Formats: sequence, structure tokens, C-alpha cells
Amino acid sequence: MYDMTSAANSEKAALAMNQHGGASALAIMRRIEETIDAETDAIRNNPGFDIKASNARKSRHLYELTRALKGANEAGLVNAHRDALERLRDKLAVNEETIRAHMSAVNDVADLLQEAIERAQTDGTYSEREFGQASPA
Repeated sequence: MYDMTSAANSEKAALAMNQHGGASALAIMRRIEETIDAETDAIRNNPGFDIKASNARKSRHLYELTRALKGANEAGLVNAHRDALERLRDKLAVNEETIRAHMSAVNDVADLLQEAIERAQTDGTYSEREFGQASPA
């Protein structure tokens, strides 16, 4: 049975979606969430993860979202998509923490490798430390 009230509410919801960024913006936000979730999981669990390709996907999604929201009513968008925006913000915060932890670990490993290379390249004969400790002749 066709309900006129439901139809009117659906039309109002569709109009509100179009005025505030549309359903396409919501779909793009969902894709961004999926990309962020996949990246966060991969950084944690896959040492061979291609972060450069993931950054390219995120950039493409951001471009799509920017185009979808062009000319949208900002206040209306926030009201219409508040839950999606908050969920996306929370996922981005977790993603940022994961990326920071990953970069810190990469930096620590790079420092260890640099120290090992420096130790391997010298036998200590000509190091600054050795010259400083040598007694004058």
C-alpha cells in the first residue's frame, strides 16, 4: 500500500540531501571510511603495505568529496550528515595515531641501521672519540 505521508517525507529527505551535499557526499564519506579502515588495518598488520597508493586513494576521495560538496549549504550539510562526519572524524583520529606510531617505528629502525653502518665502517682508529682519548706523544 502506498503511503502519501511516507512519500512526502522521502521527497523532503531527498530535497534536503540535495541541498546539503546530496547522497553522493554520503556515499563518498562511506568510501573514505572504508579506505581509512583498510589503511589503518594494513599499517598494523601488513609490513609490505603500499602507503603511497593508499594516499593516492585518499586524495582522490577527497577530490570527489570536494566536488560533491561544491556549493552545498555547510550548516545544512553538518546537520544532515552529522553522524557520518563524526564517525569519519573518529576514524581519521585512529588512523593518524596509527600512522604516527608506524612512522616512529620506521624512524627507530632507520636510526638503528645508521648506527650499525657507522660501526661497521670504522675500526675506531680514526674516530673523533679515539683522537680525543689518545695521549700526546
